[in-house]
Amino acid sequence: MQLSNQDLSQIDEDELLNLPEEELRHLSIKLLNDLKDARERLSQNSRNSSRPPSSEAPWDKASLEPSNDQAEEETDNPTETEDSAKPRPPAKKDQQQSEGENEENKEARKPGKQPGAQGFGRTQKLAITDYQNHYPETCDCSHQTLESHHAIAYAAFETINVNWTDVNHPGILVTNTKHTLYEIACTNGHITRKEVNRSRHAQLPDITRTEWRLVGPGLAAMIVCLAYRMRVSREHIQEFLYDWLGIKLSVGTINNTLHESGAAAMPLEDEFIQEIINSELLHVDETSWMEHTTFLWLWVFSTDRVTAYWIATRSAELIDNLLGEDYRGWLMSDGYSVYRKYLNRLRCWAHLLRKAKGLTESLNKDAQFFGQQTLNLLGILMDSVRKARITQPDTPLSEIYHLELVAYQQICVQMKTHEHKKTAALATEMLNDWKAIFQVLDQPHQPLTNNEAERALRHWVILRGICYGTRSENGTRVFAILISVIETCRKRNQSPWIYLTQVIASQRSGLPVPALPNVRVSE
Repeated sequence: MQLSNQDLSQIDEDELLNLPEEELRHLSIKLLNDLKDARERLSQNSRNSSRPPSSEAPWDKASLEPSNDQAEEETDNPTETEDSAKPRPPAKKDQQQSEGENEENKEARKPGKQPGAQGFGRTQKLAITDYQNHYPETCDCSHQTLESHHAIAYAAFETINVNWTDVNHPGILVTNTKHTLYEIACTNGHITRKEVNRSRHAQLPDITRTEWRLVGPGLAAMIVCLAYRMRVSREHIQEFLYDWLGIKLSVGTINNTLHESGAAAMPLEDEFIQEIINSELLHVDETSWMEHTTFLWLWVFSTDRVTAYWIATRSAELIDNLLGEDYRGWLMSDGYSVYRKYLNRLRCWAHLLRKAKGLTESLNKDAQFFGQQTLNLLGILMDSVRKARITQPDTPLSEIYHLELVAYQQICVQMKTHEHKKTAALATEMLNDWKAIFQVLDQPHQPLTNNEAERALRHWVILRGICYGTRSENGTRVFAILISVIETCRKRNQSPWIYLTQVIASQRSGLPVPALPNVRVSE
């Protein structure tokens, strides 16, 4: 905009009438340019710009649905700009303060149970369906073999779990197992107790993984499913478990279960990284994410075997840490500059098509011309790439369309200094990423769009609109690793919940986390 709000607030009819003719002409040109710019912004949508479909009104979406022949080049883009990310609204302050309370010395009250406050025991008593006794096997001091008939119980706990039956007997079986821990004295009088396993992950030291849990591994996997895959709030999970399964859990227990499940899956992060480094084709994309009041980005890295997520700042640091300098696979991305150092890079054409379509709807004639030229060239090349995947021509497409590419490159050179900002921006982008954009002409078997990564983000973008992000660093790490497990298992045609049950049970017992399941061929 050439005129600011302050400038417009000072202009009225009397001032316009009193301006000299020459000054009035100059002001009219500025007003005309601002009006065109404003009209172009109002006409932007997910079909002609980088705006996500979620930013459009429901009654406008029906007319913007792409046709079947446009499905590849005009994909739904779930990413949003920084301005569109919605921070979580702050909690309401207490309406009144107690009399005699000093506001200056009063510390901020943290949510949840306060230190020193009286606790509450579990009120629901479920029928015991199974008993498991745990005995020490050898004396810790003398290494004598201990006899269980001398054992004395010293502690016990109950674990509520859900078990999936097979396809021939569908349903869910709720169990409540009572675990009893025993101690045994050896012949020397030394007492050895059977202890439950306790461990912490180095990256999540505040979260304990232990067998002493009310929520069993199967029930924990169900809670993860409800919270992330079904996008259900903690309170509604509590309601569902009580109404449908007769299990009463506190919101705090549900939240702790999610955190412990994430800590159990955290060792899989190294396996995700190795799969990404070894991949031949990697789709990368990012969208905004809030961690309480901190603005971050949700990154997705998608291959043919894994879909992994990390939440971090929007910088080259995460890319460098994951891929390093030696990544040799093909990297499909948008126009973000941090990807440009990788030689085998592919650019998403859907972004370019939307921007070009936006220029054709501009009020500037040069912008309309450049946008139409871009659409025409990309349209012809897309048809040729799709045919080349079938016919496998002997001559590379870059040589076949050499003259057309040279002519279009000259147009881009002319337009990169144009006064119309979006025209200049698209021309500059085409020149900066020229090799990455038209790399697919010599590699027609590679994808034309980054639809793989954008679809992998879509579900979590919808969740972001419901929960406004995460509230803590632990919650952020837990969320990223759990959704990585969920999407990777689904990509491999495996049940993420059965696998996650195995992961939680193994980590609670102190055993290594089982490897990610292999790809299962559909029957």
